[in-house]
Amino acid sequence: MKRIQTALFLLFLAVNGVMAQGDSKEQQLTVPLSDPGKPYKLNASLLNGTIKVIGYEGKDIVIDVKQGSERIRKNRKNEDGNEMNINLNIHPSVGKESSNGMKKISGVAGLDVSARERNNTVTVSSDSWKGAITLTIKVPITGASLKLSTTNDGDILVSNVSGDIEVNNTNGSIHLENISGSAVANTVNGGVIGSFKSVDPKAAMAFSTLNGNVDITFPSVFKANAKLKSDMGEMYTDFDIEADKSQPKVNKTSQSGMYRVNIENWVYGKINGGGPELMMKNMNGNIYIRKAK
Repeated sequence: MKRIQTALFLLFLAVNGVMAQGDSKEQQLTVPLSDPGKPYKLNASLLNGTIKVIGYEGKDIVIDVKQGSERIRKNRKNEDGNEMNINLNIHPSVGKESSNGMKKISGVAGLDVSARERNNTVTVSSDSWKGAITLTIKVPITGASLKLSTTNDGDILVSNVSGDIEVNNTNGSIHLENISGSAVANTVNGGVIGSFKSVDPKAAMAFSTLNGNVDITFPSVFKANAKLKSDMGEMYTDFDIEADKSQPKVNKTSQSGMYRVNIENWVYGKINGGGPELMMKNMNGNIYIRKAK
């Protein structure tokens, strides 16, 4: 198919037939960017399933689609030590050409996946309410602006990417591995685990969950004004944090003649003298701020 440099680039990955249980068929699609080598945006969302975004030495965005949700398993030797190990299990294959030159993916349990590209912005979506899928998306390493979300039966992984990263999940974990730049990551039922090669020195970052640990490793030179809260857990760090020893903030509100007093239990402190805000929050779980070895 002739490469489209401007206007809308639309790919429909139509799905025909029903796969037998245990069938691990996977198809691949390549989406060219309008302006390769320049900063780009990727928006990807699922209702059911896992999203993996992996940086690679290439100029196109390559999407692998697989039936079923491939959950991300991590191994940590101990609570105060080593980086997580993540098994990606990527098995790329090539989609078939249809009569009009468009890529076609067949046999993914009746699911439709679409990828649209315009002005270096790629939007990936699916009717995954019909069943869980796994999207493995290979992207150029640098210049990324990622916005990723999934709701049920899946995790989100971003690995080896440099740029601005926004990730939202509901029933699953978030893993940020060997990234650079800035990140905002939020889930409800699952952990938020990450490691940074370098950080944007001017960007605020936030990591939160309701049920799970928040566990982030930063470079030793990382600077931030930390704002931390764990309602039913503990907080740990091997950075030297200059704690704010001021009295807790008291909020008073009134309604119908009644007064309500709320005492904030946030912990504030400066890491390496302070910098942009770093917010970490959870209810059931611990918070770890690790210094890269």
